[in-house]
Amino acid sequence: MDAQEFRKDFLEDIKADALATGEGSCASFVAAFANKLQETEYLFDFTPSFFEGIGKRNSRLRVDGYAYDEFDKTMSLVIADYDVTNDERVLAKTQAGQLQNKLISFVENVLNTPLYKEIEMSRPCSDLVDLLRKKRGEIRKYQLLIFTTANISSTIKILESPEIDGVPSECQIWNIERLFQLCGSDAGRNIIELDFKEYTPQGIPCLDASGTATADFKSYLCIIPGTVLADIYDKYGSALLEGNVRSFLSTKVAVNKKIRTTILQQPERFFAYNNGISATAMDVQFERNEQGFFLISARDFQIINGGQTTASLSNTRYTSREKVDLMSIYVQMKLTVIERARDDEEATKLVQDISRSSNSQNKVSDADFFSTHPFHVLMERYSQRLGARGTGGLQFETKWFYERARGQFLQSQMRLSPAKKKKFLLQHPKNQLITKTDLAKFRNTWDGIPHIVSKGAQTNFTEFAQKINDTWDKSEGELFTEKYYQESVAMCLIFRYTESMIPKQSWYQQGYRANIVTYTIALFHKLIQEQFPKRDLDLLGIWTRQSVPIPVQRTLTELSELVYNKLTDPLRGVENVTQWCKREGCWNSVQTILYTLGADIEDCLATQDEMQSTMRKAKRNRRIEKEVDTMTRVVEIQGMQWIDIMEFAINKRIVAPDELIALRVACQLPNKIPNLVQSKKLIALLDRVYEEGYKL
Repeated sequence: MDAQEFRKDFLEDIKADALATGEGSCASFVAAFANKLQETEYLFDFTPSFFEGIGKRNSRLRVDGYAYDEFDKTMSLVIADYDVTNDERVLAKTQAGQLQNKLISFVENVLNTPLYKEIEMSRPCSDLVDLLRKKRGEIRKYQLLIFTTANISSTIKILESPEIDGVPSECQIWNIERLFQLCGSDAGRNIIELDFKEYTPQGIPCLDASGTATADFKSYLCIIPGTVLADIYDKYGSALLEGNVRSFLSTKVAVNKKIRTTILQQPERFFAYNNGISATAMDVQFERNEQGFFLISARDFQIINGGQTTASLSNTRYTSREKVDLMSIYVQMKLTVIERARDDEEATKLVQDISRSSNSQNKVSDADFFSTHPFHVLMERYSQRLGARGTGGLQFETKWFYERARGQFLQSQMRLSPAKKKKFLLQHPKNQLITKTDLAKFRNTWDGIPHIVSKGAQTNFTEFAQKINDTWDKSEGELFTEKYYQESVAMCLIFRYTESMIPKQSWYQQGYRANIVTYTIALFHKLIQEQFPKRDLDLLGIWTRQSVPIPVQRTLTELSELVYNKLTDPLRGVENVTQWCKREGCWNSVQTILYTLGADIEDCLATQDEMQSTMRKAKRNRRIEKEVDTMTRVVEIQGMQWIDIMEFAINKRIVAPDELIALRVACQLPNKIPNLVQSKKLIALLDRVYEEGYKL
């Protein structure tokens, strides 16, 4: 797949989505573009919020959506330039400036004129207006984003952006080609490249920790001035932090009080009191001069530990009443440079491993961090193995694609010929793609926490990840069966039906769709549990049919209007609807809706006995699957390697008598094969020898 194919597919998907939702091609374009940027962690979250009008002195105003990063206080505002009538169209600097000015004028009019009084409270844009005014003294940077279908003129090298309300701003133009480069990269995210000489004349003083070098990485000890670290954070914000660290910290207090106190009262002691930061990078450059050895540039620079230290240095400059001078503050930095001899996927995994170890003192679960967590690997395996009934006249089975790592679906097509790509998409239709954050949204909705889902993809995923990690540890993964996967797909079908149904309703006013969807489905499940206490929706039946039953469709349609009226009730607890939907009080309010499920819903339910029987069978199959995996892992290691492992374990005195018996059988592979009990003992021993430093 090249850029042209990506563009064609992207625009076709937008047209199909616009047709399905009735929200218009431009709105679908903005939503699709923002979703891609969320997946690659360029945007932390996104809320559609269209407004167009005339402001003070006849200035033209427009905005299509926004994202506010609570952690680094960046307000991102989006404006669309959507025109597909001419593939050769070029966005000139003058036109880009006009789009930029519409966003700037919108903010200035919201803050400095009575415009906020004129926007109806029922419109989603009123939430953005409310947020801009509420966060006026808190916002530290405005990021203006232009999403365009045009090619970008070569004359646009940089688009200068003035301060808005005394706050710095920057403008970024994103066209489909740039999006393709981001999504198609092996890293699957936005890469930060730093030139440290932009911040300090000589660069960052450092020491080569040569004794720590391996084939995978080299390490350096650096002393980074507090002003430099704060300035870098001011420019790049939370994008500087390794993705999962950012997700974790975003749920915590951004400024650590003890760090802040040291900055304000004893800055000269900061180096002694603070643990410093840890970072990873690739393609670093150094210079040596009379003053010493200096780091001058780094590619893919990520802070993997010390996010609160970094944010606190920057935030304290803005939040303290007196002007804070960071000139006397220095921070120790351990920099791990990943060698490019490995491919990008392996390099990314190494960064994640380092990040996990560096954050072991924080309660951040493996599921928060890694696409390689066994839960995600298992979901991917089910998606590859289980066929789904063809719909819409298809005479063959299809498969749902579980994307456990960013960009997998796109990258699976990158090097395919047109014929093979066509075959791939026939077997894996685009509307049957499920990402990790999608799964978290479906599951948390069904579990009755729509207020958490409404907090955004990353916050919701962090909550889901912790829950999955805890359940996985307690059950050793036995609860995550084929049934769990199939039911998750059924939830997806329900979710996507509701998403497409709502825009077609006469009461819908182009806003809060995501909130209406999650609250409607959560309420529907809650009503089933209350009105049919020993039954539940037959999700496996939905998986089998690959469609939502008519009675369920009718019920969701009726409930969605009631939910919308409750969410936008003038007597709601918080004036801002979007913020209200993030409160548990909102969910408590929605649960007061009176609605009796129709008798025909009973035909769509499974009895308690049926569910228990299905669960027993699923658990039994999962145990068999785990047993096969255990024995497979043992036989994949050669007999000669087991001999080496046995000698190591005996020398270290970490092998029990029954494990020694199992080892002697394994040493005879493939002539003799350990049984299941022996295989379990061997795997447990294998984990111990790894901890003792053994390398297979």
